[in-house]
Amino acid sequence: MAKGERSRGICKFCDKEMTKGGLSRHIKTCPERLREIAEAEAGIGKAEDIYHLQVFDTWSAEYWLHLEIRASAKLQDLDYYLRSIWLECCGHMSHFSIDGAWSGYELSMGAKVGAVFHPGDELTHVYDYGTTSETTVKIIDVRKGKPLSQYPIFLMARNTLPEVQCQECDAPAKWLCLECVYEHDESGWLCDKHAENHPHDDYGLHALLNSPRVGMCGEIESDEPPY
Repeated sequence: MAKGERSRGICKFCDKEMTKGGLSRHIKTCPERLREIAEAEAGIGKAEDIYHLQVFDTWSAEYWLHLEIRASAKLQDLDYYLRSIWLECCGHMSHFSIDGAWSGYELSMGAKVGAVFHPGDELTHVYDYGTTSETTVKIIDVRKGKPLSQYPIFLMARNTLPEVQCQECDAPAKWLCLECVYEHDESGWLCDKHAENHPHDDYGLHALLNSPRVGMCGEIESDEPPY
């Protein structure tokens, strides 16, 4: 992302694209979201506490999610979701904690969301104890009602893929060369054209996905949500 540009994202209810801050405000009153909530309330199902989470990569403001999660879900459901949409590469260990990634209180993956989540609280999710990814989970709000999906988690908004330029030209980059980064002190960003005949092959080229772990370890399995 070019210096000075602000991270942008798309509302999954109305498909509007806006800045990270604008979307955080918009999603609370989005007419399409309110309409879907009203439709859910009129349908079958049991009402329960549903938490609005703002999830973001702790070290990069470019990667973020807005999620709803049922109180009856478990932390392992959220762990599975974060792995599927952002993190999974090699089946590394992970944990949730309060008051710090390493020095805080570690939570059981079997804990129910409703027992440990309170509006205003922040949790840290750690994935991979070697090349570590830290994700901050902020509990924004809670509503009493029926869920918008049959699944425990619902994606409300997500950042768009940050745009970076090829190191050889001004075209949008689609690949990352880690040999450029580690051995030659270059950005490693490459467009399709310059990736095709790129001479470095010690580390291989990594496709740019909408994930904060691109290039950190193995290939990311998927950057699409599991549901």
